Amino acid sequence: MQRQSETYRPIQSLESKVLMNDLLKSPERFRTHLERYAASVIVTVTYGRRVEDVDTDIVVQRNGESMDRLTQVNIPGKYAVERYPALKYVPSIFAPWKAQVLKQRQKDVQLYTDLMDEVKERLAKGALPTCFAKHLLEEQNSLGMPDLELAYAAGSPFGAGVETSAGTLASFLLACVKFGPQFIPKAQNELDRVIGSGRLPTFEDMPRLPYIKAVAAETLRWRPVAVLGGTPHASTADDVYKGMFIPKGSTIIAPLWSIHLNESDFPDPDKFQPERFIEDREYPGTFGHSAFGWGRRICPGMHLGTASVELNIARILWAFEVGPAKDASGKDIDVDIFAFSDGFNSSPLPFPCSMIPRSAKHAKVIEHEFQEALESLKTYTAVTNKIS
Repeated sequence: MQRQSETYRPIQSLESKVLMNDLLKSPERFRTHLERYAASVIVTVTYGRRVEDVDTDIVVQRNGESMDRLTQVNIPGKYAVERYPALKYVPSIFAPWKAQVLKQRQKDVQLYTDLMDEVKERLAKGALPTCFAKHLLEEQNSLGMPDLELAYAAGSPFGAGVETSAGTLASFLLACVKFGPQFIPKAQNELDRVIGSGRLPTFEDMPRLPYIKAVAAETLRWRPVAVLGGTPHASTADDVYKGMFIPKGSTIIAPLWSIHLNESDFPDPDKFQPERFIEDREYPGTFGHSAFGWGRRICPGMHLGTASVELNIARILWAFEVGPAKDASGKDIDVDIFAFSDGFNSSPLPFPCSMIPRSAKHAKVIEHEFQEALESLKTYTAVTNKIS
């Protein structure tokens, strides 16, 4: 819920300050920095422990393997068993797809139960900060959930929130490279007027930054990560749509990429145009886009995700001049705005990007606020765990 998600904003802000410093020190590794930020926010919110390095954190690596597997198999129609349900009774020794799924399930069970066991140990020692897993343990009896269900409930935001947040921010940088001159000056003028150059933007500033919020909304609209609209839905009653009969219980897949590129709702849809979200227009829902899905399966982390996207877009545009990288002859390197990964989730393939501090003063602000953030984050310093 919105109110609960706001309790996590201090963590998001602190980790965002670490992200700004990472981008300042090694901008060429921006994709890794985005992934570390997203992973650390989710893991801290969920388990009360930070992620300092995505390349060495075993929990992030194990979760990444699980999510890679999920995004590859969670494609409707990928396996014959979806068309012929009787195949589910074939023993796994004769069904490689089943053997793979069962093997991944055991890995997931081990990962999520180990994480909850770690949380229980820290809770018993009085060394566990406030986090989602702690809340679940305290409410376990009233929830009526056995240990395995509780472990999976805690792991849900961890699994889903990393790739979506990092991929969305990568799409934003891709838009900056391709369309930057058309919207970045407007955004920076707003930031300079409201924030100045002496501090980073904060969550409290967002109501006074309507154009930044529009840039964030357009990012979520322009290149949605969940290209198939998230987990497939099912019709709850018989229906007829444009003469087509849809029986109750039918699997409903909403191609979000097509929905967001529908010219009747978003004219010239491949153009990055934040003004769409400032003008009055009709669109279902409250966001003006469908990036978080809809109905009972709408993304439960939508408020947390929106906050991360808005804050980091504000801070990146406040701090840096973002644009095309240069080749050896000094010419701009063009990027392909259609080069995205395959699978259930889709994010930009690697692309070059230039990020330069707007001034020495901006750089010093980043460094100063980074040092203060590290001190506050000591509470969530990663623990030595037994997960392997």
